[in-house]
Formats: sequence, structure tokens, C-alpha cells
Amino acid sequence: MNHPRWLSRKLVALLLAAVGLLTPSRAGTLPPPNRPGNFDVDWHFLGGEVPGAEAPAFDDADWRVLDVPHDWSIDDLPAQPPAVDKSGNLPAVPYVGPFSPDAPGGPSTGHVLGGTGWYRKHFTLAKADSGRLVSILFDGVYMDSDVWLNGQHLGNHPYGYTPFAYDLTPYLNPPEQENVLAVRVRNASRNSRWYSGSGIFRHVTLTLVAPLHVPLWGVAITTPQITPQSATVSVITTVTNGRAGDCDFTLQVRLHGPTGRVVQTGEVAEHLAANRQAEVPMNLEIKYPERWSPETPNLYRAEVTVLVDGQPVDGTGSVFGVRTLHFSGADGFTLNGQPVKLRGACVHHDNGPLGSAAIDRAEERRVELLKAQGFNAIRTSHNPPSPAFMAACDRLGLLVMDEAFDCWEKGKNPDDYGKYFHDWWQRDLDSMILRDRNHPCVILWSIGNEIPDKVEASGYAAAQELVDEVHRLDPTRPVTEAVNQLEAGRRPWTDTSRVFSFLDVGGYNYRPEQYAPDHQRFPHRIIVGTESFPLAIYDCWTLVENNPYVIGDFVWTGMDYLGESGIGRADLAPVPGLGKWPWFDANCGDLDICGFKKPQSYFRDVVWRRSPLEIEVHLPVPPGQTEHVSQWGWPTEWPSWTWPGNEGQPLQVAVYSRCDAVRLELNGRVVGVQNLGPTNHLTARFEVAYAPGELRAVGLVNGKVVARQTLHTTGEAKKIRLVADRRTIRASRDDLAYVTVEITDKHGQLVPNADVPVTFLVSGVGELAAVGSGSPNRPESFHGRTHATDHGRALAILRPFGSTGTIHLRASAPGLSSAEITVKATD
Repeated sequence: MNHPRWLSRKLVALLLAAVGLLTPSRAGTLPPPNRPGNFDVDWHFLGGEVPGAEAPAFDDADWRVLDVPHDWSIDDLPAQPPAVDKSGNLPAVPYVGPFSPDAPGGPSTGHVLGGTGWYRKHFTLAKADSGRLVSILFDGVYMDSDVWLNGQHLGNHPYGYTPFAYDLTPYLNPPEQENVLAVRVRNASRNSRWYSGSGIFRHVTLTLVAPLHVPLWGVAITTPQITPQSATVSVITTVTNGRAGDCDFTLQVRLHGPTGRVVQTGEVAEHLAANRQAEVPMNLEIKYPERWSPETPNLYRAEVTVLVDGQPVDGTGSVFGVRTLHFSGADGFTLNGQPVKLRGACVHHDNGPLGSAAIDRAEERRVELLKAQGFNAIRTSHNPPSPAFMAACDRLGLLVMDEAFDCWEKGKNPDDYGKYFHDWWQRDLDSMILRDRNHPCVILWSIGNEIPDKVEASGYAAAQELVDEVHRLDPTRPVTEAVNQLEAGRRPWTDTSRVFSFLDVGGYNYRPEQYAPDHQRFPHRIIVGTESFPLAIYDCWTLVENNPYVIGDFVWTGMDYLGESGIGRADLAPVPGLGKWPWFDANCGDLDICGFKKPQSYFRDVVWRRSPLEIEVHLPVPPGQTEHVSQWGWPTEWPSWTWPGNEGQPLQVAVYSRCDAVRLELNGRVVGVQNLGPTNHLTARFEVAYAPGELRAVGLVNGKVVARQTLHTTGEAKKIRLVADRRTIRASRDDLAYVTVEITDKHGQLVPNADVPVTFLVSGVGELAAVGSGSPNRPESFHGRTHATDHGRALAILRPFGSTGTIHLRASAPGLSSAEITVKATD
């Protein structure tokens, strides 16, 4: 059956096309010779086992038509009655949206379904493409994919996070005859410890090249010598001769500076035998190079052209940066000669309400949000990210620890990568290194996370092989691994010595107490906190600041993610392990899944000296009860002084500051004064009888007021406010507009306790791609027209159809004044 949302989109497109407002579909169009082409649009999709769907003649006319990136696990479940228990009663929480309490992965994967899905795409080549080599590149398919072209099996790729390509040339039909590409994806029930998503969740690219060409990832760029006056740029280009005879050719390289101006060129004449491949090195000099750093992310671009008899036959390009990296136990990490401490965030790959679909703007926005919160580094836990994410880190200036695997030979789930590691590790590791080696944002390669067999013979052997392979492909960056405690603490930490002996930088998960003793035993060891608890931010960051050999700390996590449900929850009952249904979100991030700021982020602002003072008020706890907080969690507090129904009741107020002391005032009256410092972790706690009005904290240094922070009681919810991150976006399926929905009182103040259902209506040249809120335990559809706010906020994501024009969003809720906003989609 066709999907109703697709039908509405197509109907709008047809109507607009009828009046000349929409350009024709890109279906059937292919890139010009030697240029990669977007192959994302108009795939036919059907979930489930479909015998014979690889056959070209198979009838897929009734399948849903969609664009990739696509994640079927985040789609709404088919309409069905709720399951009943053995007594015949309905469950307390029925099936909602994409979530099911009976999902095989349970809380680990966010109570969503995986299974099997099929994709099919029909395309033709033009006569002008005759004689060219045609290949298909998948940036990521989760997981265990098989691909057929015209009924011929091209191959299987188990890992969901690494890119892979197939040569289509031998199985293509003649030009102007239809070809059928079929992809089967099998997401087994238990193959991940977090939400993975399902399907072709990253881009697909079709490439047509001449027989003499530069293969995929065939350009390697380094900057081996850099001074303020000049930089040597080493460009090593691999060239493949697929011709029947030998060939003389010229390789030309043009370097473009950050403004786009050509700053250097070079060329070399070469000879290559038939059906051979060779590396062609070239060194070029840039005068007065502009360095890449998080503060100045200056990017250069190398354009590589292959010419025969003076005519271009192939071309490619790569972005790079001019910067130096140095790591040592004595000096820590220096970038361009300057010491840098890594203010790090671990992040998973999903985009919240969009699931794992790696739409370019969604990937870019995550990077923007994290940098805006003061992070300067990201650990891609625990797998290679999308190319769009890496490009955003280059462009916006975030340092990256690029991580390969969550397990090696010994898996963590019955159907995870452990089943494939022995046969696939080198291919998958190579694809990550070759794809990402030119990115200036990458400063560290990580070969694994919390490897179960790390202190076994197989683990030692694997570590040595992995490190050697990384150094072979890229000798310019160090290698690390995230090492956790051994066998739940049953073996001494000192048994990790051999594990760390393979590594250039030692990664420590949740073991800051080992930094000092390990430094005493191994004074040359470079240490980075690859994972830390949010509650430990002060202690961990103090160790980073006070010890050169500790180069940074990566909190788990920078942003909430789907799956590992409730790992960061707080409750009135003990909180061991994962949260049960209806928890679907990890709830341990500085930002929630919509990108809204959470309580621990305000404390981090103080620890990192980004804010002089912050106030948090704890949710009232019933008398005689105690709140239990997970190690990955945070107390249930909020920067709010709106607590109706609690008048006269004592509330716990936390004031965070690096000031000498803080004074708390309620409606102009002093509640109390407390000194601050390392002994109380920059935290003053007060008990305040709630009265509406104004709660103010004042920061004092040497008795003088240097900072103020005020919380106001808001009125009743009256209005909806819509705020778009950008009012003008590109008319592209790769772009998005994120619209924040806020519930306000009559004065325009956000009402922080307003959890109301908001209904959305979209018209124009775009669609409602997803809706959501920050709630981690109220599962709702991300694709419905109505979604409840959380702490007074929700999010609506608009996506263009691909044509220019306007997208109009209207939001309404019972008893509230509605709101409207228009976003322009332009070329």
C-alpha cells in the first residue's frame, strides 16, 4: 500500500506542476560524465520479507515511493489493535507511533521494530554514457544489506555504518533501457545496544567515470611542513587505467584557498600500463597559509584533473585544512603549536525525531548545537558517522575522535558486528580511514569501545592488527581505544597495561581515579577521558585542567539519543539498568533529542567558565521519599520558578557559580548567603518556601556583586510562539527548517510547565518531516499532526519538496492563540 504522507506530497507536487510552480522530478536524470550524481530520489520501498523482489520483472507498483536517506524503524507502526496480556486486559500504554512495548530489542533499541525491508530503484542511462564505468556508492545501510542489479547479486555488506561501493558496469542494460537496482536490508532483532535505525539511512551516489580515472577515495592530502610563511601540501593521487592499452596522461592539481581563489597549481606527466593502478605524488607550496582550528576553521580544496592529450577525462576533489597536531605526556595536545583541552561530547548517530536518517541539514545542526554549548570536540561513538556530519565538523570547527567499532571478535549482542569482525574488520576500517583521512577535524582514530575481549589473546592480536592498519593508512594521527573496567571490577585495573601498550593515546571510560596512579607508573602515557558521567563533570574537568598529560574529557553524552532507554533517568525508586516501557530515550544528554538545553548543561556552563552563575530548582519530592539518580543522570531540576500548587512548600534550589559566594533572594528578601569553592563543587543549595514572584541569585567576589541570574513566575499558558532556526532555506531535500514551538503566557514568557497537545498544518512547497519534544518517556508518533510539548516546548521539522516557493506552518492547541510562520525555499 502507498503511504498516505507520500500520497499527499505527490498530490501537492502534481498540482503545483500543473500551474508551473514546480520543476520536474529528478527521477531518471543522471550526472554528467565523470561527476557523482545524487541517487536519493524515488526509491520503491516495502517492509517485510518479499520473495523474488530482486528480480527485474517483479511488480513494485504498489510499493511506497520515497527518498533516501530513510529509516523505516522511525515510521509509524501499521494500524493494529493493542496487544492484550494473558488476563485479556489491554496494556497500560498501548502501541504509539513507531514504538511497541513488545519490540524484540526492548529498551536497548528504544522499543522500535527492525526486521527486513526492500528498496528498488528504476533508472536508465543515456547513449552519451556508453563506454563509461558506472558504480554505486552507499554511505550507510543498516544493516546486513544485499544488492542486486538486473537480477545479478553484487554483494553483501554486513556493517551498517561504513560506506561501500559496487561496480555496476558488467550488469547494466544497454543505454535507454531500464535497469533495476534492488536492495534487501536485514536488521536482526538483537544487533545493537542503542537505537540503530533501519534501511538506507545515508546518501546513495551514482558515479560515471572514464576507464582512466581516480578511484573512490583516491586522493590523500597531508601538510607535512608548515611555517607562518608557507605550507607544503602533499597530494598523492591514485589513478586507475581500465583501458585495454597503455596510456600517457597528465595529472593536474589546483589548490583553492578559503575564499575560493586558486593559490597554487601543479601538474605531472605519467605513463600507466593497461589494467594497472599507480600512485602519483605531488608536493605544492602555499604561501602564508591560513590555519584550520575550531576558532578559525579555514578550509582549502584540492581539485584533481586527469588529462589525455590536453583534454580532461576525469576529475575529483577533496577539502583539507592546514594545521599541525602534537601529542605528548609532557605537553598534552597542541594544535598549531597552541595547547588545547578537549571539551568533548560523545554522540550517537541518530537525529531524534528523524530517526537515523542522515539528512545533511540534520547532521549539520547537531554540530552547530554542540559547538554552541561550548564543546570543541566530538567522539563518534561507537561507529563512523555520515560524510555530512564530518563535513559539518570541518566547516564549523569541531575536533573529532573518529571511532570504528563497539566490539571485535566477541560481541555484545547475538546478532551484532562480532559475527562479522573476523572477515570484515580490515575492509570496514580501511573504508573509514580512506574516506575520512583528509578531514582536518579528525585528530584521533579510535579502534574500539569497551571491547569485551580486550585482555584476552584474541583481543591483544586484534588490537595490534588494528593499530598497525591505521598507522599504515595514516601515519599522521594517533590511535586510541576506549577502555573500561575489567570484568565488572573482578580483575585489577593494572591488567590493562598491555591494552594501553598498543595505543598512542590511552582512552579511559569512567576511570578518572586512575589518571594519577597510571601517570606515576607510565609517565609518558597520554590520557583522554573517552567517557565520563554528567555528575562527575567538575572532578573530571579539574583533572583535565590541572594535568598536562590529561588532554580532555568526553561526557556521555552531548545530546540525547534513542535507545539505551532511561539510562540517565532519576526516579523515586532505585534506577538500576535501563528504564522499562514507556522509556524510549537515553535521557543522559546535555541537550534533549530536539536540541533543547537540559539542566546539566547549565552546570557545565559554569564549570567551563561560560557562565558566571546559574539557578536550578528541584521538582518537589513527596515527604518521606528520596530521589534516586542514575550515574548517567541528573537530579530532576529546572531553571524555573513556576510551581503552581506548591505555595508555601519548601523547594530545593541549587545555585552554581565560580564566584566566592552567592546570595539568594526571593521577592527582594534575602533567603541566605553561602560561600562557594572546590569543596562544594561550585554548588550552593538552599531550601526556599515557594511563593510566586522573582527568585534571584547574586554572585559575589570579594564582597562585590559581579553576576545576577533571575527566575520569574510565569502566568497561565495563553499563546503559541513559533521560531524557525532559519527563515530561508535551500529548495533541496537535503535541507530542513527547524521550528521551535513555545507555549507562552500573555506577556510572551515561556511557560515551563505547559505540556499541551499542539496540532500542525503545513502547506506550500514542503512537508512536515517530523515533530517531537524532549520527553524521554512519553512515546508519541514523530509523524503525526499532533504532538505534546515538554517543559513548554516542542519541535516541528519542515522539509522542502525540491522546488522554490514558501512553506507555511500553522500550530494550534485548545484554549491557546494559534501561531503561523512562513519559510522560503530558494535556489
